[in-house]
Amino acid sequence: MPLSIAVLGLGAMGLPMAAHLSSSFDVTGFDPFEARRDLASAEGVRVVAEAAQAARDADVVLIAVRNRAQLDEVLYGEGGVVPAMRPGSIVVLTSTVGVSAVEEVAARLASDSIGLVDAPVSGGPVRAGEGDLLVTCGAYPDVWERTLPVLEEMAGTLVLVGDEPGKGQALKTVNQLLCGIHIAAAGEALALAGRLGLDQRAALDALMSGAAESFMLGNRGPRAIEAYEGGEPEVASRLDIFVKDMGIVTAAAKSVGLSVPLAAAAEQLYVLGAAQGRAADDDSTVIRVLSPDRR
Repeated sequence: MPLSIAVLGLGAMGLPMAAHLSSSFDVTGFDPFEARRDLASAEGVRVVAEAAQAARDADVVLIAVRNRAQLDEVLYGEGGVVPAMRPGSIVVLTSTVGVSAVEEVAARLASDSIGLVDAPVSGGPVRAGEGDLLVTCGAYPDVWERTLPVLEEMAGTLVLVGDEPGKGQALKTVNQLLCGIHIAAAGEALALAGRLGLDQRAALDALMSGAAESFMLGNRGPRAIEAYEGGEPEVASRLDIFVKDMGIVTAAAKSVGLSVPLAAAAEQLYVLGAAQGRAADDDSTVIRVLSPDRR
């Protein structure tokens, strides 16, 4: 009998994950916003109006939220799902919330006989919908084995980093250090190209053909150019996600006594972007922090 899955959080990543998983598993979705529930329903996902209702009969509760506060709310807040979950069920946490947060939540869930797979994802909404994500996991062996069919369906690359929750977050922190720096560097490079009088699109094509090529340059570059030109690019990844994630990066580095000057500089660009009112805009709009005349 296939595993039953509740997907809590039908945002940019949760919705495509739910839609993809529903082709192989019994999936029920929940999001606090009716518009997101409607979108999920249109994608063929069965949705309900309460998180606890979705989680009550689920073998696996997959959570896709923005930050630690939302995680605590969905688990233990008013209408939280933990009281409704069966002993022996498992939470799969796909969000980036940091090592210490996951360790604390895992210990609290264990006291209710609920397992946790620390499984932050990377790759973006398109790959989420194709089951082609990078999923970095930390989980106790018995919990890992029971959720492996779900994780394999989500992932193009599935990596078990360690045998306890928190290790997945550790590798995702390293991943986000690189991603955050690369997005900021892409914006800086394309802003410079513009100021030097180059055709930014031609410059981007040339850069993507040489040693300077990167995923973030190719993915964010066109949207960064659109923002530089005064447009409002489609939001594929909110800028404030990298305010959070780069904060996790610099805090983690500080906790182990490591200097990360490039990450710290990138973090400040995202913080400035949010302060300028762009928290909910696409993260490619960080190019405007570097080009104040383009706001």
